[in-house]
Amino acid sequence: MQRNLFNIVFLTIFLTLGNAKTYSQDLPPKSNPFPAKNQTDSTKIELKDLTKVIDSTKKDSIKPKKALLDGKIRRKALDYEKLDQKKKTITLYNKAEVYYQDIELKSGIIVIDYQKDEVYAGRIKDSLGNLSQRPVFKQGANEVEPDSIRFNLKTKKALVWNSRSQQGEMNIKAAITKKENDSVYFMKGARFTTAKDIDNPEYYFQTDRVKLVPGKKVVVGITNMVIADVPTPIALPFAFFPMSDKARSGLIIPTYNDSNTRGFSLQNGGYYFALSENYDLAILGDYYTNGSYGFRFESSYAKKYKFLGNVNIRFENLIQSERGYPDYSRANNYNIQWSHSKDGKSNPNSRFSASVNLGSSQYFRQSLNQMNVSSGLNNTLSSSISYSKTFNSVPQVNLSLTATHSQNTNTEQINMTLPTLQLSVDRIFPFAPKEGIKKGFFKNINLQYNLRGENRIETTDSLFFKSEMFRDAKVGFQHSIPLSTNFKIFKYFSASTSVNYNEVWYLKTIRKEYDANTNEVVDTDIQGFDAFRTYSFSAGLGTTIYGTFNFGENKKIQAIRHVMRPNVSYSYTPSFEKYYDTYDPNGSGTMLKEYTRFDGGIFGAPGKNMSNNVGFNLSNTFEAKVTDKDSTATEPKKVMLLNNLNFSTSYDITADSLRWSPMRVSGGTQILNQKMNINFAATLDPYAINNSGQRIDTWNIDNGGSLFRMTSANMTLNYSFSSKDMNGDKEKKNEQGKRNGGREDDLFGTNTDLSDRRQSQFEEDDGEEKPPTEFFKYELPWDMTLAYSLTYSNNNREQEITGNSVMISMNTDLTPKWKIGVSTGYDFVQRGVTFTQFRFERDLLSWRMDFNWVPFGDSAYWGFFIGIKSGVLSDIKWDKRSLPDRTLR
Repeated sequence: MQRNLFNIVFLTIFLTLGNAKTYSQDLPPKSNPFPAKNQTDSTKIELKDLTKVIDSTKKDSIKPKKALLDGKIRRKALDYEKLDQKKKTITLYNKAEVYYQDIELKSGIIVIDYQKDEVYAGRIKDSLGNLSQRPVFKQGANEVEPDSIRFNLKTKKALVWNSRSQQGEMNIKAAITKKENDSVYFMKGARFTTAKDIDNPEYYFQTDRVKLVPGKKVVVGITNMVIADVPTPIALPFAFFPMSDKARSGLIIPTYNDSNTRGFSLQNGGYYFALSENYDLAILGDYYTNGSYGFRFESSYAKKYKFLGNVNIRFENLIQSERGYPDYSRANNYNIQWSHSKDGKSNPNSRFSASVNLGSSQYFRQSLNQMNVSSGLNNTLSSSISYSKTFNSVPQVNLSLTATHSQNTNTEQINMTLPTLQLSVDRIFPFAPKEGIKKGFFKNINLQYNLRGENRIETTDSLFFKSEMFRDAKVGFQHSIPLSTNFKIFKYFSASTSVNYNEVWYLKTIRKEYDANTNEVVDTDIQGFDAFRTYSFSAGLGTTIYGTFNFGENKKIQAIRHVMRPNVSYSYTPSFEKYYDTYDPNGSGTMLKEYTRFDGGIFGAPGKNMSNNVGFNLSNTFEAKVTDKDSTATEPKKVMLLNNLNFSTSYDITADSLRWSPMRVSGGTQILNQKMNINFAATLDPYAINNSGQRIDTWNIDNGGSLFRMTSANMTLNYSFSSKDMNGDKEKKNEQGKRNGGREDDLFGTNTDLSDRRQSQFEEDDGEEKPPTEFFKYELPWDMTLAYSLTYSNNNREQEITGNSVMISMNTDLTPKWKIGVSTGYDFVQRGVTFTQFRFERDLLSWRMDFNWVPFGDSAYWGFFIGIKSGVLSDIKWDKRSLPDRTLR
């Protein structure tokens, strides 16, 4: 029994010590339950304690051990996965991939040390012994492509060798990168560039220490610029580069230049305000040592699914020469441009748009920051701001408010409407059934109501937005109700008739009277409401005649089709003599002249004489069927010979003489695969003229001449084609040139905005390099635009060619990186070369270099630019130019 008791006690002690050893594994080393012999243990263990029954339901106060990782690791490899229990590693080989939380890692080989919670990744050798499958480490939106990487899954820290990453437009490569956390990286031996090839860039910035905060900034130490692996003297002690997808406010570095007439200058310097995601603002300024200055405000705005637009406001105070010199002059020029478009899906029944280009008539000719030669040669600026709304009633009602502006930069005359009100009610068919076809005279009777109101201003450039401009404004309203119908006669003739009623309201009329003090007739403005009412009748009859001339299916030209559309019209307007008064032109009272108080109104005045005219018009088209060159084609090919050939004239029934008006002949066609447009027109007068050049009531053929006397004629030819026509690509338009009032093409040269020279002078391609098809043979783009104009005048038997000029523009690529272009022309009447411009451009990958030269004329100019394309480093450039010596007016 004693032996059995001893066995029980021994077993109890063994089990207790085993449990104590198990518990001690999670305790700190200080709490060792087995003290050394020379240590004093204050705890006494008695037999009752060893044999004490422990309550298994008592809660354990020791916390369980936390899991090694916070997420699940997913992995795969192409060749194999190797598990090493002794080293606690998992090896993935060939196209290995590991996914853990927001971390993605792809590499040739990946080793996972699950004891240290670390991951190693690197390249592997291919069959030729070359290293391939570079690691790609991605966490969130940040991506790094190093040679090798070591990453801790718990601390998220990493060491990266030869890392490659992209932050916005900047590519960064570093020898060693230390990742502290998700938002801070430290780099050593780094280079950063905007070049696409980070391993062999055409330029880069070399620095030893870099702090990178992804998506926010890059802070570097001593930095040196290297071009083609050659260090340059360009260096900075430190630098800060913002790296953000969002726009940031900051300074805009000015460009240094000099001029013979204005001295040294700083141009296009200022500040950019990134005000919000929906709009921004850039303020730019120029200063010249002779006192000239200028400033510009440029803003763009947009709201998704609502609208977008931009505003440019420019002002320049230009001084030429020095005060006291005979060539001293001064001019203030300004230009305002506003473009706004509304998304039609936001509100289909309401529309608002704006296209504004107004300012000084001499702005584009004298501006120091615009080499818009095409805009300077053009003589018209125009603007339009409109709002329209549709009311879905029965009948439908359309309302619009429009402000327009038209400005001739040669005469400096300005015409504006502020605003124009238009209201129209849709057609009403009072005798037509609600359902079914409207057929016949009565069923097709319809009427409309139209209202047009204008506040029209005619002024000059010098009086623009002054009190005189608004004082001379003319206001009027025009109401019109057309009642019309159409029907068929004898099945083949289409007839139409209409009765038009017009009522015009004016808020100001005139009174003519003789002033004895000045001995002249003066016009006195009479303020107040006044109106006149007119009506007219018109009718028309027309048909279509088809004729086909067949030559045989075996002929090259199988058939020619001729379509004629003759039309006879009649119009009658009675005399409205009741609106006419008389005045004494010289104070004698013996000879009175008639006038109407509505003279000079914006909607005209009622006519005194009855009008009773018959009009004749004949339009023709000619089309041919030819044998298709494609032998597999089953149908002949249709070719348009003449798009139109029109003849029109009229006969005045009430006139005592010269009843026939001159015949107008016009036509046009397209040849060379519809790439060449040819248009021509001529005026043929059947009456002769006397020695004073006045028409007389004698037929020209009876006066020893031909049946008709050609008084004027003109012909225009336009030919535009390019290599892209063969590929079906769309031609790019010169939108900025058109917006400035110039042409869509580059016949008058390309536009050059000196405030931003990073944009190409030529059509931008997709940026993809096309491989050569043969040795020294490349698929190079080219384009050519040709225009020819001829004008003939013979109003007074002068038989003179008043205009005869040709213009041509050509662009091509000498090599895939060299672009050249030329715009020129020749005037055969003046016997001289017209405006000429040469364009050269070199694509230097991350850089762009161009040379623009206008060799002669009032706009003689040359400019050279080389700079980095990227907007992040746009201030790294060299811009040198010689502005033309303009004469300020």
